[in-house]
Amino acid sequence: MTTHLVWFRNDLRITDNRALHAACEDPQAKVIAVFVATPKQWESHVMAPRQAAFIYQHLQALQASLSGRGIALFYHQCDDFAASQRWLKDFCQQQHVDTLFYNKQYEINERERDAALENALQESVITRSFDDSLLLPPGSVTTGEGTMYKVYTPFRRAFLERLAESDSRSLPAPKARDIDGDVTMHPLTPFDMPQQEIGDDFPVGEDAARERLRTFCRETVQDYLEQRDLPAVDGTSSLSPYLATGVLSPRQCFNRLRTECPEVLDRRDGGAFGWLNELVWREFYRHLLVAWPTLCKHQPFIAWTDNVRWRHAPQDLQAWKEGKTGYPIVDAAMRQLNATGWMHNRLRMIVASFLVKDLLIDWREGERYFMSQLLDGDLAANNGGWQWGASTGTDAAPYFRIFNPTTQGERFDKAGRFIKAWVPELTDVPEKHIHQPHQWAEKLHRVLDYPTPVIDHSHARKDTLAAFESAKRGSQPTG
Repeated sequence: MTTHLVWFRNDLRITDNRALHAACEDPQAKVIAVFVATPKQWESHVMAPRQAAFIYQHLQALQASLSGRGIALFYHQCDDFAASQRWLKDFCQQQHVDTLFYNKQYEINERERDAALENALQESVITRSFDDSLLLPPGSVTTGEGTMYKVYTPFRRAFLERLAESDSRSLPAPKARDIDGDVTMHPLTPFDMPQQEIGDDFPVGEDAARERLRTFCRETVQDYLEQRDLPAVDGTSSLSPYLATGVLSPRQCFNRLRTECPEVLDRRDGGAFGWLNELVWREFYRHLLVAWPTLCKHQPFIAWTDNVRWRHAPQDLQAWKEGKTGYPIVDAAMRQLNATGWMHNRLRMIVASFLVKDLLIDWREGERYFMSQLLDGDLAANNGGWQWGASTGTDAAPYFRIFNPTTQGERFDKAGRFIKAWVPELTDVPEKHIHQPHQWAEKLHRVLDYPTPVIDHSHARKDTLAAFESAKRGSQPTG
């Protein structure tokens, strides 16, 4: 009997899973699955304990779903990718695997691991890999010269043209296999790394993720453009953790959006297109990761920005991490991140700008800390967002664009509802003073149990402009 092995990684679902679907096309084949945990590798990539728990919970759900369809999910834990590659080669031999199916990952270490395994198996096992975590595969959207776009807007234009011509249908979950007896439920040993409670904001399972997607596209997406920047309003999809771990596919998102909003590609001023635009940003950053692998190594896209003389300010960095900077919108955002593993996208931009442009601390410190906390941690999106905010990336905000954290708070959390939810020390501060609470307290001769600002924004802005301008001048040839 032919044996097909499906290697699950960041695609923890049975619906619209291209590798799984292809493995199950032959009704006579024996289909088995495997997941290999590599906690030491994950820890080196600073995977958040919450994301580790999220993955483990979805792995349990995946095993149950596969078992109900006659597919056994095997499980193994080893230190790193090199060890996983060696173990998988032996496992294929033990199970008499004819064909290995897997969905591609685009980070450089993952690509090297997959290439090494394919090379090791080339004489004994057929390998089939699929572009599954994107609407369009990397390298398929290029300029007239055949190169990857460096600017988002022309990329989006070309991307949407190609998307309209492509087959982006979602694939159904496989039918139950015709097998003798019950499927063995192999033990899923908890990962040998820290895990952290997730809470009720992100329920486990494909069904929960799809229901959240349906509800968002039916009830919320039309108001997306008006509400997406307001952290006190539940105006975003909150689907990023499910996309990051592959519990949902981008095709499922796109197709549900088209079902509920058929005019999405024609009405580009509406909320539906606004949300689609965010999905395309996700694609842009992943395509960039493949075109410029050095992004995986924490190098800036704009080379001269590596000359910026960052401040070594461990106390300020710690204050930023803990949400004790004295800037209410920054502190509320960081406390939300620390407590939930998630942060509203507008707030991600605000706190990134504050770390880099106010505190003049290396953006890589922030990128690393985010990955250590985020439930939706994803290298491409996180790196892209940080390099955008730090003015070091492709199509990033220009270095002289510096958010004022006070006016950002006034604009996007005017009444301070979000701030008061996360910074209880400011509960008694009146609405109109919430963004500069110390001025209010000083006038009334009151003492706030809340830090004074760690830095003066106007002075910091001048220092940052000088640091970037000096770095840029230093990179230019003379004579």
